[in-house]
Amino acid sequence: MSLAHLPGRRRALAALATVGIVPLLAAGCGFQLRGPRPLPFDTIYLGMYEYSELASAIRRQIQAGSTTRVVARQEDAAVRLEVLADAKEKAILALNTQGRVREYQLRQRFSFRLVDKDGQEIIAPNEILLRRDLAFDDSQVLAKEQEEILLYRDMQGDLVQQLMRRLSSARMPDAPPKP
Repeated sequence: MSLAHLPGRRRALAALATVGIVPLLAAGCGFQLRGPRPLPFDTIYLGMYEYSELASAIRRQIQAGSTTRVVARQEDAAVRLEVLADAKEKAILALNTQGRVREYQLRQRFSFRLVDKDGQEIIAPNEILLRRDLAFDDSQVLAKEQEEILLYRDMQGDLVQQLMRRLSSARMPDAPPKP
């Protein structure tokens, strides 16, 4: 056995030991990836056009991340999500020296409330507002249109995540005692 190979072997063993220890240390400290949060109700009715992209994304997220079922009739639901507003806006942020648009701001505004089957508010009217800036260039109109579509899609994903967090933090009213 040659002494020239020992430092290399020690380095390799040290590297392997470090790689094996890091996951153990991360697991031992209580670190845990954020997983799905259960919703505090069994069924929900989505008070929006059921074939919209947003409704489909919300439905997929509820089905994937909880045991809550999305029902087609509001009479069958423990709670209903009432959409008060869902709007996409595009505002000019900056102009160049020739007066042409240089930058836009894309906004998505979503207002909602959550009520139970008796009409009692569980979540008061609430608003989610998302913004993204979009640099614009006249020579790349098609590319910028595609970028705008992608930004709106990204905003929709963020909106669904924020909505799910707000729904999971809802406090259901206590049931009245039965006589």
